Amino acid sequence: MPDTSTLLPNALWNERLFNGAWVNAPLPPENVIEPASGATLGRIGLADADTVARSAKVARDAQVHWFAQPYDERARVLRKAAQLAEQHFDEIVQWLVRESGSTRPKAAFETSLTIKAFYESAGLPSRSQGEVLPTSAGRLSLARRRPLGVIGVISPFNFPLYLAARAVAPALAVGNSVILKPDPRTAVCGGLILARLFELAGLPAGALHVLPGAAEAGAALVAEPNVAMIQFTGSTGAGRKVGEAAGRHLKKVSLELGGKNSLIVLDDADLDTALANATWGVYLHQGQICMSTGRLLVQRGIYDAFVERLTAKARSLTVGDPAKGEVHLGPLINARQRDHAYQVVQAARQAGARLETGGEYDGLFFQATVLSGVQPDNPAFHEEIFGPVAVVVPFDTDEDAIRLANDTEYGLSAAIISRDVGRALKLGERLRTGLLHINDQTVNDEVINPFGGVGASGNGTSIGGPANWEEFTQWQWLTLKGDAPLYPL
Repeated sequence: MPDTSTLLPNALWNERLFNGAWVNAPLPPENVIEPASGATLGRIGLADADTVARSAKVARDAQVHWFAQPYDERARVLRKAAQLAEQHFDEIVQWLVRESGSTRPKAAFETSLTIKAFYESAGLPSRSQGEVLPTSAGRLSLARRRPLGVIGVISPFNFPLYLAARAVAPALAVGNSVILKPDPRTAVCGGLILARLFELAGLPAGALHVLPGAAEAGAALVAEPNVAMIQFTGSTGAGRKVGEAAGRHLKKVSLELGGKNSLIVLDDADLDTALANATWGVYLHQGQICMSTGRLLVQRGIYDAFVERLTAKARSLTVGDPAKGEVHLGPLINARQRDHAYQVVQAARQAGARLETGGEYDGLFFQATVLSGVQPDNPAFHEEIFGPVAVVVPFDTDEDAIRLANDTEYGLSAAIISRDVGRALKLGERLRTGLLHINDQTVNDEVINPFGGVGASGNGTSIGGPANWEEFTQWQWLTLKGDAPLYPL
């Protein structure tokens, strides 16, 4: 029996891919870098287009066997994966801290969400899978949900474990096989850990493949004839390319993309409550979340007091290596992301915004930043920063708040803070957004909810909760008669 005291021994995964077994990669390996320290944590194997093609063929064959398993066997594998994640909770958290730059509380929260996603997915195989339709006498007419086949999952770096697992787990649960291409920057915590969990849980070999790779591997996955669907989570720019390619190949596609999300603080809000929500929404995981609060729309009567308190709060937030102690903010994922955040802050100042605090960095550690007086013609008003930058915008009336919040190509999440729930709900009904939170902030996901955006935040699909059966299966109409009719023609 293998030693499972450590979930993912270095010797098992180093320079390898997972296709049901741990195999050598065809391309030169790439270093796994700890963003906080620059240390090398290991070397990941990288897949090329040929590797993707071979895996797709294996996965297609394996899917037939996997779907043929009794429904309770598929549920058992999902439950076992959850139990193994609980058993190795601390090790998984440590990988998230070191490889993705997560603070320890964020990493623990993400791991807990992933475990919940496993358990929720374990309930999918035993749910009703269709309907009995009305038809003529002597004929049975059914509409039933059937797995698509092979699902290609392309996942991002920011919540790497959960944003992969929320697609992998339900896709497997309803009888598909999966090829996961995690972001190479977080390929261990966002991919290889999932491979190991399902391997130990008893998933049949070939039903899950984990293939870190560059753009070539992603393009091959989208184009591969044996892959029936792509579930992509990432930037809007990359998502447009994935959607275009998937459409060209007549492939079902789910796009979960970026956001410029507004938290509206009405003038009747409690300032302490509003500040707590704003701080969480803006600065959680250094702002590297699609649901991050990209704009704080604050009514004029409380605007000055709010900016003053937010500035003081931002100055109190500690920034440092989350592997070495408790800090509020860890590092940004790499220099490219850091430079983007810095450039947006500088452009915002040149366009008239006031830098209340922050705006500087040391290595990949970016200070908690507050920009006030941001107007709709300012770059910081429209651009997704993906950094720890609060963009504070004043408004006068509820109509102004609606206009400002809707002034974006994105439509992922929005939130409103107010003592008057009716007023907040009336305002919220006019916001173009996939997620709406009254008296909460913009960063929310409970696994059991449909999650998806509109506009440049997605293509109208949702993932999670009741949406999973719809997303990862397709309808088949089945009719049955005792005897075939003799048609008169």
